[in-house]
Amino acid sequence: MSYDAPFAGLKVIDLSQGIAGPYCAMLLAQHGAQVIKVESIGEGDWARALGVRYRNHTAFSIIGNLGKRSIAVDLKSEAGKQVVWRLLNGADVFLEGFRPGVIRRLGFDYASVSARVPRILYLSISGFGQTGPLAERPAMDPVLQAYTGLMAENRGEDGIPHRVPVIVVDMSTALYAYQALAAALYARRDEARGRYIDVSLMQAATALQSIRLMACHLEGGTMKPGGVPGGVFQTADGWMSMVAINDRDWKSLCAALDMPALAADPRFADPASRLANDAALYAIVRPAIAARPCADWSRRLTDARIMHERLNSYAEFLDQPQVRETGLVHWLAQAGVPKPVPVPALPGMLPPAPGTQRAEAPVPGQHSQAILAEHGFTSAEIAGLIAQGAVAVAE
Repeated sequence: MSYDAPFAGLKVIDLSQGIAGPYCAMLLAQHGAQVIKVESIGEGDWARALGVRYRNHTAFSIIGNLGKRSIAVDLKSEAGKQVVWRLLNGADVFLEGFRPGVIRRLGFDYASVSARVPRILYLSISGFGQTGPLAERPAMDPVLQAYTGLMAENRGEDGIPHRVPVIVVDMSTALYAYQALAAALYARRDEARGRYIDVSLMQAATALQSIRLMACHLEGGTMKPGGVPGGVFQTADGWMSMVAINDRDWKSLCAALDMPALAADPRFADPASRLANDAALYAIVRPAIAARPCADWSRRLTDARIMHERLNSYAEFLDQPQVRETGLVHWLAQAGVPKPVPVPALPGMLPPAPGTQRAEAPVPGQHSQAILAEHGFTSAEIAGLIAQGAVAVAE
């Protein structure tokens, strides 16, 4: 155990699929835990089929499984179940992400697992939670964006609600789940038993929107802008995000616009006035910004110390000097993927060294034989499990 690997020595059994559970378990692996990913025989985790496939990988399965080892098991067979029970010996954390009721039918609900491993920290991740009228409905990120109000709040210039394309609900669920597990691991030092932890995409999506949810409630349904003018503006050669938060910013912006007299216009004298007369203000500001290129505005707004940034594509972002200088992104080779992939550095963590376990996402069953051997299965038993289809190895 060290600052570089604070969870060294912890054993994690990860039955989760998709991205919320796997990403949570990936964070445990990156912090030193031994994470065994248990996935189905054949396709494996269904995240391996999301988006463009590169043999056994997609972008989802790479990011969600870095640093883990994989064993492919038929959880519906009795022999496969016995394998998982053997894996659970000495485990500290168990993750599952099935719809409520499924894990109980498989025989690995909290009551059953904790009876054998009393100090286990058992994490269930679901869409809508374990109870309630929607509990058994299948749910992914877009569903929860719609259900919790996120899409309705994310209206474009066309007035139409839009889905946030990055999977903010799944990713925030993973982070909240990791936070809950990290806190529970700390508390467990003084506890005789483990505990059950229930995390849902609905919970995470709601927590993520705490401020806007509260503000809309208090302000009659619509959250007022934090600063006017602010938002996305078209320039002569692209788009730029900019916001003038206070009176100092407003005066500085007027100078940058070569319109110093605008700062004295009584319609825009203070934040409340600028908000009340935002249509008139934007009618002046937008054409002025559209007349100059992004580079010119970046220079002017930087000198004025106004928060702003040109809208980059992902390719443009990856090529930014600030990204290169800070080591924000690491380029890692993955099995079956034709070229190295960009993997963002995790905040507060040392980067994974290329060629090490932390830098590799396994394919289904890649470590089946090694994991079985480590858990006391003989060569003959391993061969028997593979022959009967209870366990599979990577092709």
